Amino acid sequence: MSEGYDLHFYFDPVCPFAWMTSKWVRMVAAERDYRVDWRFISLRILNADAAVDYATHFPEHYEDEHTAGLRLLRVFARVRSEHGRAAVAPLYEAAGARLFDTPRDGLSASDIGGRPLVESLLRAVGHSTNVADALDDTDFDDEIRAETEEALALTGRDVGTPILHFQPPAGTAFFGPVISRLPGPDDAGRLWDHVIGLASFPGFAEIKRSLRERPQLASFGLDDESVGKEEDWHGGSRRIKK
Repeated sequence: MSEGYDLHFYFDPVCPFAWMTSKWVRMVAAERDYRVDWRFISLRILNADAAVDYATHFPEHYEDEHTAGLRLLRVFARVRSEHGRAAVAPLYEAAGARLFDTPRDGLSASDIGGRPLVESLLRAVGHSTNVADALDDTDFDDEIRAETEEALALTGRDVGTPILHFQPPAGTAFFGPVISRLPGPDDAGRLWDHVIGLASFPGFAEIKRSLRERPQLASFGLDDESVGKEEDWHGGSRRIKK
């Protein structure tokens, strides 16, 4: 499955930073004719396996959103099984645009993992709404768990989403890059080249800061000219900088 791909991109559809990075990757892939295989990593499964206590580690709504992400990934897995790996990209693009590039307007976690929204996404990409039955089909969980483990085997377990595996199968994989703003056309390729340069250096392991701007996405109430408030995302939980 790795043959012919320039990048494996592991994502959870409810992660805003994965979505922002995916938009940058799509820009570069279109410019340079790269092939990307969009793969699954479930934050709900990752945290369950690590016995993370959502009540003490995350803001209140995170457990419900991560559960919604797992439900969405079941639908992605069914679409992939019925229509092939290339079918994942347009469905992820439709989901990300709805969840992050438009205002949430009271959209709850249960709405995100609910049938009405999923059916609208399936119609948008030309699939039968019956595929939404997969939301509750736990038979797909083993496949999603295996792909989550595949991603973590490449990076280690103290990571989140996205995970990018460059030049698979032999190339290096990293968590990130985590970006809060989408680069312009002139900067997108330059950022890619810098990231590839780090990834190709033997022994390079990590650059990290937990301070992040809120992502420049409509779901956070930000437009392309706005800069989000800087917050501390230590351990995956937002902590507002004093």
